Amino acid sequence: MTEAKIVPPTSQNQAQIEDDLRHWLPQILDRPEQEITLACERLVRNYDPCISCSTHFLRLTLERMPDEE
Repeated sequence: MTEAKIVPPTSQNQAQIEDDLRHWLPQILDRPEQEITLACERLVRNYDPCISCSTHFLRLTLERMPDEE
């Protein structure tokens, strides 16, 4: 072999993963933070990213507004 072009699944699916997260996340924001994180990670893994991408792709920072009383 003299040449190869490797295109990992994550680079092919990046835009769709982000779009799916944007549309799906508002539907689960009422859940506890850990459950939201696990659910988002599961969504990313459904796209079959490489091990490195599946473990470092998502960093969830959730800021909730205090309840107004």
